Amino acid sequence: MAPRTPRLVVPVCIKKKPWEQSLPLHNRWHPEIPAVAEVITGEVFRVEMVDWTGGVIKDDDSADDVKFIDLSTVHYLSGPIRVLDSDGIPAKPGDLLAVEICNLGPLPGDEWGYTATFDRENGGGFLTDHFPCATKAIWYFEGIYAYSPNIPGARFPGLTHPGIVGTAPSMELLNIWNKRERKLQEEGLETFKLCQVLHSRPLANLPSTKGCVLGKIKVGTPEWERIANEAARTIPGRENGGNCDIKNLSRGSKVYLPVFVEGANLSTGDMHFSQGDGEVSFCGAIEMSGFLELKCEIIRGGMKEYLTPMGPTPLHVNPIFEIGPVEPRFSEWLVFEGISVDEGGRQHYLDASVAYKRAVLNAIHYLSKFGYSEEQMYLLLSCCPCEGRISGIVDTPNAVATLAIPTAIFDQDVRPKGKIPVGPRVVRKPDILKCTYDGNLPVTKNLSLSM
Repeated sequence: MAPRTPRLVVPVCIKKKPWEQSLPLHNRWHPEIPAVAEVITGEVFRVEMVDWTGGVIKDDDSADDVKFIDLSTVHYLSGPIRVLDSDGIPAKPGDLLAVEICNLGPLPGDEWGYTATFDRENGGGFLTDHFPCATKAIWYFEGIYAYSPNIPGARFPGLTHPGIVGTAPSMELLNIWNKRERKLQEEGLETFKLCQVLHSRPLANLPSTKGCVLGKIKVGTPEWERIANEAARTIPGRENGGNCDIKNLSRGSKVYLPVFVEGANLSTGDMHFSQGDGEVSFCGAIEMSGFLELKCEIIRGGMKEYLTPMGPTPLHVNPIFEIGPVEPRFSEWLVFEGISVDEGGRQHYLDASVAYKRAVLNAIHYLSKFGYSEEQMYLLLSCCPCEGRISGIVDTPNAVATLAIPTAIFDQDVRPKGKIPVGPRVVRKPDILKCTYDGNLPVTKNLSLSM
């Protein structure tokens, strides 16, 4: 007998707000957010989701929606989903939840996406000191391919994946998160020299009632107020999985997630049509609405059996990801190297983040010689299927990071040979959608260009 059509357990309507959905969405992690659906191990089920902003970013000719977005509201997730075994017994704390991605894609009738950079005063990002303005590029899908009228001459196949797949934390784990992230927020600028080089704002995103959506928990009740003040933001990946943004997590992949609460309470969202390693522009994948078709298994006692805690408690574990067999094939790559010396010439000790920043900047400046603006290349390298690597982490004092870019995504030869072509053929217009930067934070300049 043929397998059944996947059961739709979380539907969404892109014309409705996240809190207006028939099964309301949520944008925080907390053990007391009620499950909206229940699934049995072995069954294939379908989850639909809005884009991570809940429809705030539009397919239009302005980047104002990016500049003025309220980032307290994101990410909007579908779920939580309670997982039971075939005997009706829920997943238990200490189990592993194996989540297989059987199928995925954009929602029918909504086949477009966007890539953006946030204003430095409102979100920032990896290179926000070089690119402080809010920008946006719109992408349209042709089957497996994406193209953008804002970045002409580039087209590539997408490796579609969810940015967020995670289980609910226990109260003990939630308290660990809030304590360590609050310490970073309060002491980070004085403690970590890296904050002087990577200018992301803020250092951490602490619990806040502003923009909080808690699924079935009604706004205005004492219960809502208490949970909203405790619930963790969904911005970073943590022990429960969450916002890990692993671009190879596509068809045929599996995630082995720790279970911290009864039922596991699985949630997912932040669908990406394509993304480069690191998602360097922060809003840097091709963001879209979409669907997942999933299948779950429960590995009883799997946390202790397979995951070794790297911290002071048994809760300090991380998921395992099994990459699927489906990905775009490229045979030729151009690879850019970076070392842990910052733009001011200062040496950092084996710092892979500084090295990766240098690699990305080297790639941006190189590719802009072929008729593109630097902002166009920043967005492209954030969402195209490029490969980031920590290539060296032992040869003191320099860490080495690399960024490999498939040359086939361009309609011209971008390898170094002879002189760079000039003339109208390589002038890529129009540019991306862009706002002005009205803040007064210092911007990093490339000092060598002024010599």
